[in-house]
Amino acid sequence: MNIDKLIIFQKIYDFLLWLYPLINRIPKSHRLVLGKHLEELGLGLLLLSIQANKIRDDSRKVVQLKISDDLDKLRILIRLTKDLRFMSVVQYQHAAEKINEIGKILCGWMK
Repeated sequence: MNIDKLIIFQKIYDFLLWLYPLINRIPKSHRLVLGKHLEELGLGLLLLSIQANKIRDDSRKVVQLKISDDLDKLRILIRLTKDLRFMSVVQYQHAAEKINEIGKILCGWMK
């Protein structure tokens, strides 16, 4: 296994560990939709990172692009969560930094 791939998996995993308690604090009326999408995107990223790591041909790029697309979706939902005041500005800044860090690692992996 290439170390870059292990790093992206670990960064996504750590982000999920941070995200789950936050999702549980979203009001129940919004948790069923917004929280569910945040959870599904986060878990999807984790699983896609495993899948992309195992692919050894050109189809890896397709999975990496899916990871990139899901990261963009996650950014938007995190911003919405902040704008709805379900997370603080400090929490939003932390999330944005972590997502950007994952994005940079992904870009390096794609090259």
